Amino acid sequence: MKIENAKAQMRKGILEYCILSILENQDAYASDIINRLKEAELIVVEGTLYPLLTRLKNAGLLKYRWEESTQGPPRKYYALTDEGAGFLHELDHSWNNLIGAVEKIKNPEKQ
Repeated sequence: MKIENAKAQMRKGILEYCILSILENQDAYASDIINRLKEAELIVVEGTLYPLLTRLKNAGLLKYRWEESTQGPPRKYYALTDEGAGFLHELDHSWNNLIGAVEKIKNPEKQ
């Protein structure tokens, strides 16, 4: 197994969680989400985001609205739904448990 493949699989597993986390405190335009994920080195290809946004919207976790833009066409802004906020809260709890479990494996002497 190549290290790049393993790292890509790890990133894929947390992208939805990261998208919801980005939208937790403010609505965002898709390019803003892409930029945040790129800054965190979680995505390289922009086309990765759009299917995830659609899946999260279809699951009832995200909604969107159109806003007029001063430059160019209207923009689609994404926001968490109430269900999405609850889902994110559950994922936060699961994430903390996962980090703890990995730490137990990596550092058993600290237990």
